[in-house]
Amino acid sequence: MIIREIKQEDNAQIKKIIQDSLKSLGLAIPGTAYFDPQLNDLHQYYTELKHANYWVVEMEGEVVGGIGIAPFNEHDHVCELQKLYVSPKTQGLGFARNLMETALSFASKHYSKCYLETQHELTAACILYKKFGFSLLDEPLSGSDHSAMNAWYIRDLN
Repeated sequence: MIIREIKQEDNAQIKKIIQDSLKSLGLAIPGTAYFDPQLNDLHQYYTELKHANYWVVEMEGEVVGGIGIAPFNEHDHVCELQKLYVSPKTQGLGFARNLMETALSFASKHYSKCYLETQHELTAACILYKKFGFSLLDEPLSGSDHSAMNAWYIRDLN
């Protein structure tokens, strides 16, 4: 397993992983990452943002997942953990955990809190977030783009 920053040539593969995952869960709907305009060029999107990054994980030379950190509310020093997806063949192997460690380590250098949005039905993801110290919120933070999400988490980084 190799975790590294996204490259331009990774865009198509990580988009496919994200969209295939959402489609398999019945979440290829407006209000999810499935229709995010930046999905076509995540490399450029994260490169152009200040204090942001996207990492991919490789297994045997193939991109099999990824995770991003981007500003959410810079005034309050809040970032958002974004687009954590791993391909089905790697689920349960610790790849998501290692991606989380990489992203949160980066986030803690630039932000005081990390926010994320998901679905309660994504049980494994919710368990992972709780293991990493995220607390469930009653409602999304103001400024959220993903209206189809029904679970919102936040974590102190310092």
